[in-house]
Amino acid sequence: MVHPMIGIAVEVVLLASCFAGRSLRRAAEDVLKPLAAGDIPTARQRLALYVGRDTEHLNEPEILRAVLETVSENATDGVMAPLFYALVGAFLPWGSVPLALAYKAASTLDSMVGYRDAPYTHLGWFSARVEDVLTWLPCRLTVLTIALLSGQPGRVWAICRRDAPADPSPNAGWSECAYAAALGVQLGGINIYRGQMKEKPLLGDAVVEIGGDRILAALALTRRAALLWLGLGISIMVAAERIKWL
Repeated sequence: MVHPMIGIAVEVVLLASCFAGRSLRRAAEDVLKPLAAGDIPTARQRLALYVGRDTEHLNEPEILRAVLETVSENATDGVMAPLFYALVGAFLPWGSVPLALAYKAASTLDSMVGYRDAPYTHLGWFSARVEDVLTWLPCRLTVLTIALLSGQPGRVWAICRRDAPADPSPNAGWSECAYAAALGVQLGGINIYRGQMKEKPLLGDAVVEIGGDRILAALALTRRAALLWLGLGISIMVAAERIKWL
């Protein structure tokens, strides 16, 4: 029979594997360090490990935009959405880990084969659709949370309603736009994928230029949002337990 502490340790490890907060920070810093030293070729090479766009001709502002877009998009599907399902699972009989792992599996499958091109036409469409549906609610809650943490919730929400629907993704545009509005920067524009130019809708207003400080601020926003959700979730569980014993 397995000792209960071993089971708890395994659950902690499995749950931790669902969150990409640390890897997001490492990826951002991996690109920012050579960029801060003026080594743009190395920054391009490292950025290529994390994004799908062509990076060989990007200048410094384009590299910074790519990093911030990656951080702001993956904040939802890499941190907040898994946390949402872990918290929901805590109130269900099967617990946090299975629900968080199920979401992570759907998100990973979408990342691997979520394309509409052959040979993934059917599987890619299905995996992308499942991930879109599962991410929809936690994405909107993330947008509201980022808006509140920004100190200007009305402004952030108004910009998101104005710009986010133009993005073809039902979730990525909202997530990126929330961070853009909260940080006072503009995301989107022209990207090159496999030699093909693609123009993404502009998200947010360019109040300030994107710099390393804005990227670090985005990471800090994600951390604060996750801690807020975790605190609320624990508070609700404690309150529910007290009510049960009344």
